[in-house]
Amino acid sequence: MNIHDFETVVIETDLLILGGGMAACGAAYEAAFWAKKHGMRVTLVDKAAMERSGAVAMGLSAINLYMGLDKGKNSVEDYVRYVKNDLMGIARDDLVANIARHVDSSVHLFEKWGLPIWKDGQGEYVNEGRWQIMIHGESYKNIVSEAAKNALRELGDRGAYYERIFITEPLLAGGRCVGAAGFSVREQKFYIFRAKAVLDSMGGAVHIFRPRSVGEGLGRSWYPPFNSGASAYFTLRSGAEMTCQEVRFVPVRFKDAYGPVGAWFLLFKSKATNAKGEDYMETRAGELEKWAPYGTAKPTPANLRNYLMLLELEAGNGPIFMRTDDAIRELVAQIPDEKEAARKLRELESEAWEDFLDMTISQALHWASHNIMPEKDPSEIAACEPYFISSHSGASGAWVSGPEDLAPAAHFWGYPNMTTVQGLFAAGDASGASSHKFSSGSFTEGRIAAKAAIAFCVDHPGMPEISLEQIDPVRQRILKPLDIFEEHHAYTNDEDVNPRYIKPRMFMFRLQKIMDEYAGGASVGFRTSEALLKKGMEYLQFMKEDSEKLAARDLNELMRCWENIHRMWQAEAHIRTLLFREETRWPGYYFRTDHPAMKAEWEAFANCRWDPETDRWEMIRRAIED
Repeated sequence: MNIHDFETVVIETDLLILGGGMAACGAAYEAAFWAKKHGMRVTLVDKAAMERSGAVAMGLSAINLYMGLDKGKNSVEDYVRYVKNDLMGIARDDLVANIARHVDSSVHLFEKWGLPIWKDGQGEYVNEGRWQIMIHGESYKNIVSEAAKNALRELGDRGAYYERIFITEPLLAGGRCVGAAGFSVREQKFYIFRAKAVLDSMGGAVHIFRPRSVGEGLGRSWYPPFNSGASAYFTLRSGAEMTCQEVRFVPVRFKDAYGPVGAWFLLFKSKATNAKGEDYMETRAGELEKWAPYGTAKPTPANLRNYLMLLELEAGNGPIFMRTDDAIRELVAQIPDEKEAARKLRELESEAWEDFLDMTISQALHWASHNIMPEKDPSEIAACEPYFISSHSGASGAWVSGPEDLAPAAHFWGYPNMTTVQGLFAAGDASGASSHKFSSGSFTEGRIAAKAAIAFCVDHPGMPEISLEQIDPVRQRILKPLDIFEEHHAYTNDEDVNPRYIKPRMFMFRLQKIMDEYAGGASVGFRTSEALLKKGMEYLQFMKEDSEKLAARDLNELMRCWENIHRMWQAEAHIRTLLFREETRWPGYYFRTDHPAMKAEWEAFANCRWDPETDRWEMIRRAIED
């Protein structure tokens, strides 16, 4: 494929939204409203197709953040305390509170657009847990994406969305983000998007660590495999300050098919036990006192629940089971009438299967293929490989401005959710230190960021200039893997084995091996140390050199090349921040064997920044402010 055959397409807009997931849809919906008032243009660019893009692609069985503020069920302060406790004290109060006070309105929009939400006999939402409500959510993303598209369509020729375009690089001018560059994954087209403001919402990262599923299961993961660190790469390469890059998320899920466990714990009141049938949350409760005050708070932080499970496995008490059979049996036993009990059993069985058919079909297939009947048999659960995700129980992302009325002075610099780079905003998995926003909160944060970004465009009406001299090197760099393959592929009989280049698949395997073995992956029990991290960083620098020799046969492989470059940058930010924070604060997510305890002096944010001018990294400690 000759790079000279690529057409260069230049598109100008006011606000450029990058991504197609829940945060991007929220941004498009809100931006269209304010853009219409100010005569602004809004353009959304998605790597996939919005109907099935992002972490909600397969659907969901619950909305995990609904406050119920109008019913007085919870307060914003309650939620901030919950989030901060679950992240072992490391969270931005102002960002979490800003999402919490607005999220209910987003959920009501979802219902208005047609999302079926479970209701009880009094017409009230059915709660799965304190913050979660149950939905029939197989088409959740379709419903939300259609509303976002409609909002852009209502802008007429000032609203547009582009699908199947992979954004790879930020465009900078005068210390400001002024656009983005990428390529079509279907056509020979190179794209330049010029903008007054850019909103990064391209998701988190998976497959940086070696996955649990290998061989025939390769590519299966809990978090979407197509999310490869584009958000972090974009903000890092822009020179934005990043936060919580050490906070990876290791979810415990049903083994092999990655089915979520939330409904079983919260709705069905199931328990997890070791192979002896012991509830390790009870038998190992004393261990939690070592991690006070967070370990002794309720609910127990997710990473500590993981940690107790890992201790059981180290003691030889595996496998770990979710006692689905006991949970259903106990729920039915509460009903004295036999006919009503039989009806309830059928209802619970149906809900158990729907939980996965709504969002993790592979888990339903796994049950069926292994002859598992959840009302009769327990199922194995296991800790997954690590992921980088700020919308769930992780926190890695960009350091962004809070809202003026809530943020301490040090956390506000002009526009909510703007990064430390002028004109660059972040939402969803792209913004850090604001976990537990989930789907509804990510949509809401997209709305918050988009409104602020339109305000930035109003205040900065001039279109920034980007010279041809600036564009041409970007084009050459992005398309270079095609050029390398074209020049060297005939050197060997097997084009996948060639001393003059490396293919993206092999590059990914090498990255995963380094991260798994040196940065505390699943195969080493999530344990690492300074010596291991430094050796991993050494090997990672070799990879950065070798990334200049990545080769692509076609557009699909070109996408894979850039996905892995994005992963590599996220990996480097992670290792550097793990080295910087000399303590263990999240056992169960990772454990520093050379610093095996929490330290009071490290109740702070560990931030980092890469300088585009000097190619140097800076590590920064930021205070936590209430």
